[in-house]
Amino acid sequence: MKTATPRLHNYPATAGTRRTPLLFVHGGYVDSTCWEFNFIPFFQRHGHDCFSVDLSGHGRSPGHERIDDFGLDDYVADLRYAVDQIGQPLVLIGHSMGSRVVERFLETGDASAAIFLSPIPTMGTAASACRLALRYPMFFQALDAVSSGKFSPEVIELLTRIYFSPEVSPQEAAKLIPMIGRESQRAVSEMAMPEFRLSYQRRRLPALVIGGDKDEVFPASMLHFMGSTWNAEVYRAEGAGHMLMLDPQWEAAARHMLGWLENKLGLPEQPASAQTAEDAAYWNDRRGERRSRGLAA
Repeated sequence: MKTATPRLHNYPATAGTRRTPLLFVHGGYVDSTCWEFNFIPFFQRHGHDCFSVDLSGHGRSPGHERIDDFGLDDYVADLRYAVDQIGQPLVLIGHSMGSRVVERFLETGDASAAIFLSPIPTMGTAASACRLALRYPMFFQALDAVSSGKFSPEVIELLTRIYFSPEVSPQEAAKLIPMIGRESQRAVSEMAMPEFRLSYQRRRLPALVIGGDKDEVFPASMLHFMGSTWNAEVYRAEGAGHMLMLDPQWEAAARHMLGWLENKLGLPEQPASAQTAEDAAYWNDRRGERRSRGLAA
């Protein structure tokens, strides 16, 4: 039912050496703003052109007034539009619902690699939703309240406990929780179901699965199912919660992603002159590690 064009954002690399561009796909109830705090500036500094897309009805894309009309395949159409607009090989990075959107896109689409952050379990969200409802009986009321712009101390404290690392205080989270908005109830219903879709035509590509070991939404014990589906490396970010790109542990996750991309897609030939001394030292250290393992630098 797509009738409008999603908003695509471009953040050029700030280092001189260009590496494979990254396209970030946000999860449910938020928008592309979640990437702008930490991940996008980090990867810009390390030579990646970065892009993010606001899925229909989210952020700066149209469709807010009819968000419940959009389903996951509409979000896939948004991603396909973004990929076509960029027009070059990309690494796709999806968080939570965004990981499901990336998965569906890759049934027919292509990418240089894929990274799934705090991904939706292969069996869907129903079991996780039931577990959250039993453990935190006020969770869904709190989520509805925040989605409607109502922020009480009790609501913020509860959502901080569920979405963020235990190291994040409600006072710190209060600066981030207002980015939560409405989500399509159609998409929410679709995510609840197991993803039994034909994938035999899907091209094999490098894949990385990352989740926080303190994730209250999708426990880290479920990551290996996604890893098995994609024959992917699985990395647990110690101490991180569901919103690991906003947690204090974000840099550990980003550094792991950077090293993984380096191993799968290669290093720039030289540290760019525009890079900081810290960044140049990082690349020199990584080259030394590769040489010590007998790998091409």
